[in-house]
Amino acid sequence: MSTWTPQPAGLQEILQTIRDSTDTQGNVQRAITHKLNTFTRVPDYIAYLAYILTALPQEEDQIRTIAGYLLKNNARLLLSVSPEVAEYAKSAVLQAFVSSPPLIRNAAGHDIVAFLGALEPRNWPDCLQQLVNMLDSPDPALQEAAFSVFEKACEDFPRKMDVEINGTRPLDYMIPKFLVLSEHPMPKMRSHAVACLSYFVPINSQSLFAHIDAFIACLFKRASDEDPSVRRHVCQALVLLLAARPEKLMPEMSNVAEYMLYSTKDKNESVALEACEFWLTFAEDPDLAAFLHPLLGRVAPVLLDCMIYGEDDLLWLDGDTEDTNVPDKETDIKPRHYGGKTHGLDRDQAQANGQERKRGAYGEETLDDEDEDDYDLDDDDFADEMSTEWNLRKCAAAALDVLAVRFGSELLNVLLGPLKNKLWSAEWLERESGILALGAMAEGCIDAIEPHLTTLVPYLINTLNDPKPLVRSIACWTLGRYASWCTQPISEQHKNTYFVPTMEGLLRMVLDDNKRVQEAGCSAFATLEEDAGPELVPYLEPVLRNLVFAFEKYQHKNTLILYDAVGTLADAVGRALQNPAYVEILMPPLTSRWAKLSDNDDDLIPLLECIASVTIAMGPAFSPYALPVFQRCVNIIHQSLLMYQAYQQSPDLDEPDKSFLVVSLDLLSGLAQGMGMHLETLIGQTSPNLLQLLTVCLKHPQAPVRQSAYALVGDLAMGCFQLLRPHLPAIMAELIEQLDPEPKVEFISACNNAAWSVGEVALRYGRDDPEFQQWVNPLIARLIPILLHPKAPRSLHENAAVSIGRIGLMHPSIVAPHLPEFAQAWCLALYEIRDNEEKDSAFRGLCTLVQTNPAGIAKSLLWFCNAIIRWHQPSAELNSMFQQLLSGFKHHDEAGWAAQVSSFPPVIQERLATRYGV
Repeated sequence: MSTWTPQPAGLQEILQTIRDSTDTQGNVQRAITHKLNTFTRVPDYIAYLAYILTALPQEEDQIRTIAGYLLKNNARLLLSVSPEVAEYAKSAVLQAFVSSPPLIRNAAGHDIVAFLGALEPRNWPDCLQQLVNMLDSPDPALQEAAFSVFEKACEDFPRKMDVEINGTRPLDYMIPKFLVLSEHPMPKMRSHAVACLSYFVPINSQSLFAHIDAFIACLFKRASDEDPSVRRHVCQALVLLLAARPEKLMPEMSNVAEYMLYSTKDKNESVALEACEFWLTFAEDPDLAAFLHPLLGRVAPVLLDCMIYGEDDLLWLDGDTEDTNVPDKETDIKPRHYGGKTHGLDRDQAQANGQERKRGAYGEETLDDEDEDDYDLDDDDFADEMSTEWNLRKCAAAALDVLAVRFGSELLNVLLGPLKNKLWSAEWLERESGILALGAMAEGCIDAIEPHLTTLVPYLINTLNDPKPLVRSIACWTLGRYASWCTQPISEQHKNTYFVPTMEGLLRMVLDDNKRVQEAGCSAFATLEEDAGPELVPYLEPVLRNLVFAFEKYQHKNTLILYDAVGTLADAVGRALQNPAYVEILMPPLTSRWAKLSDNDDDLIPLLECIASVTIAMGPAFSPYALPVFQRCVNIIHQSLLMYQAYQQSPDLDEPDKSFLVVSLDLLSGLAQGMGMHLETLIGQTSPNLLQLLTVCLKHPQAPVRQSAYALVGDLAMGCFQLLRPHLPAIMAELIEQLDPEPKVEFISACNNAAWSVGEVALRYGRDDPEFQQWVNPLIARLIPILLHPKAPRSLHENAAVSIGRIGLMHPSIVAPHLPEFAQAWCLALYEIRDNEEKDSAFRGLCTLVQTNPAGIAKSLLWFCNAIIRWHQPSAELNSMFQQLLSGFKHHDEAGWAAQVSSFPPVIQERLATRYGV
């Protein structure tokens, strides 16, 4: 063992701090945490912790266990301490593991896993060897503890375990050992054995796959084990095999499927959950659809039965209370990530399938998995957004969702009978699960379900009157899933029969006396707002009065969801919100909340985000409220920049939260869009000057800050260019630097916004402006490589293409010589984009470049013509440019043109002839 020994004074100080940490008062805890963090700079801190864990039996177990916990959390320090300290810590935790009471052994086990993770097993082979030896120990408790360490290590870092050490692979003897131990008389040992083996499936471990047949035989043997933990791991292993090596299961698929169907109905929910994951994995792999298809008739009804609330869920949910007056616990409120604005372009509907953001409508049951970490209340991430942890009900609903997308009407045919029985059952739990299933199938089965919606939507609206809050809340969610059908402007009768009653019903739920129903109603109403858009305008007054009344009624958590519903409403109805009557209804409750919150209150972030949408919608009508909003945002930006500067100078400080800075920049973007040149007086009245602060934000090390800062540059260029212009030399220097063909992942959105904003700036300077001219070549030298880069994200290609077009529109003589380099890539980047003004100005730029350098398009003529005919309604000016260019090509060389066009796909030839007579 190492010769390290503790200094008595140091030992006492650390011991006393650990003893103090058991004090539960918040302010004491903060001080202790800070002190413990400072200890990490002591060179032999981890040796002291190992000493307390191992060598002080007279100390209380709780104190020694805390030392073990701290040791686990600081395992990375092993890499930077002296060999003597590292050696002591390693040998001490192994010693504690072998010869201590259960609580201390358990803490030492966690430390061993953390040490192996930090050092990697190849740098601590004697530990692996000792653990393997312990698997044969005569002491059953030590045997099981050693296997528990293996299970955690195999789960956490299987790749680090699958290595060669001194010419041999430890897994080559460990895997056969685990296979033998799967027959052990102790259930826990069998469970660890199957678990350890299964964790090497996803990494395609050759040491495991050399024994794949023995492994599968072991799984079949253990499939009927009396211990549920063993059966759970068998199901888990089969799920992992299905994902990694499905061909190994296919010969036995009928047996595996029978077993999994049987296990999905297991009385033990953890077994049933793992078995249910099998169907989710099966459904997600399109290559396995042919194998799953014949099982559909048996699998789908089993999944439907799994969607009923279990007794444990009902106890946890306590769903029957009228709890609107009960304050939320702070633990109910999840931390939220605010992502900032990104400028993107909409694609045509044919390409847009799967591109639109879907909004989950029921806090508990969001069924899609598409979003990154944007600040979105309805982040459609099934696992993340659940109010409770992932469970059988949610897994079954997710599997049904994927099956619906995969098999559509065939799934509905299988479930129509069982689903009707559930929806019209006298048992509320059955009805509730049927409504959940109906919502889960919405996306995939919509075509097949649509003929039934004339019955189902009134049924769901009526279900909003159910006495059970859990039924009302799931009805809200499912109505949200069918909102796009309800809001279709088909006819006045459709509107009065489906849209208006759905809207009224959900607004009632927004004001329900149960908090879960409020949450579901509010989220579903936000979905309805998004789908209805301007259709909501005639109903704005009652909608606003309901939402404003909810501000009086809601507790903390639902207020945050309400901000989202108000912001979404503003986005949906746009400038209709300018009506002074609506401003008068909505602004007082928002400003009263605004006044109550301090500049560092987390709730300020969703409120500012909401107000950003409101300012854009209200436009100049927001003027009476603009000065305090503008001033506060500038103050928050200034304070945030000062705090970050202090942090850079003193890294001991915690890194400041960027969210306040980002959301303030985004709200100023909203003001710029809504109020335009009305901002001039605000910028003049406010100190420090916003535009000087903005230039600092463009250099900020944190990507989201830059992202929102570049969005603000573009919005200021559009709304109040004259205010921005004096600061542009400093801004353009930063902007050109930000344009990078291979940005780091976290800077992609910042680069996107920089690429977009430069096009807005170019347009505002005007044709052949001498000041902007100095930046044209440096910009083009950055934008063309972005456009041509095969790995750049599509959004970056699109924004780069639009800005090249806009710069070309203003400075054709400088850009036109480059046309042959980028013409084809340019047309490919933008032909799918939906018609809008941005696209129009970009294409006018391209046409101007072609007029200036006609030879530059020669090799890309097919792509240019394809991009032209993809337009639905080009502006008169652009259409005339298309006509002029195409006629010019034809008349310049009729035979050559005819020959070239004859090689085009028929649809292009046909549209060119019909629209432009060429």
